[in-house]
Amino acid sequence: MSTDSVKGPASYCPFIEKTYGRPIGEWQQLVRTRLPAKHLDLVAMLKADPGRGHGHANAIVAHVLSDHQR
Repeated sequence: MSTDSVKGPASYCPFIEKTYGRPIGEWQQLVRTRLPAKHLDLVAMLKADPGRGHGHANAIVAHVLSDHQR
């Protein structure tokens, strides 16, 4: 077993997949198609789907933006 654990926004990915029944890659691609856009605008776009909370939407956007800036 690895001693490295996932931290930050990526740590939400398994919970988001389980909660919404869709692969995290689908959400990430949706965010990527809207770039460049402001962080909070992307969060609002994801929250427009009924039932998606701010925390999960924010984690998806933060994860994509952290990868995008590399």
